[in-house]
Amino acid sequence: MLWLEQGLYLRIEELAHGPRPLPLSSGFTPQTAYRALGCFNPSETSDAYYILSNDRDEIWFICNRHLRTVFLDASNTAFRVKMQEPAESLPVLAAAPDGQIVSFERSV
Repeated sequence: MLWLEQGLYLRIEELAHGPRPLPLSSGFTPQTAYRALGCFNPSETSDAYYILSNDRDEIWFICNRHLRTVFLDASNTAFRVKMQEPAESLPVLAAAPDGQIVSFERSV
């Protein structure tokens, strides 16, 4: 099954012994949020493979186990958005009005 999502942005959190391809060896960086261009779920596995465009403008199918959600913004059309801070320190995420930069709010 293949489906397309409108504006879901994901970040890379590569698992050391996770399924191949390993995203950090395939042109992706942990400081970037990537727009999910689609998702493929082969019937023989419980994993889903998200279709992402890496920093070299290549299209890859990356296993969902390497991915974490960042934000949802259907009006944003950028393939990639640079994150301003390390993802692990971010409790709340929001898209900037121009859709190009992610701003972060801290909850106390």
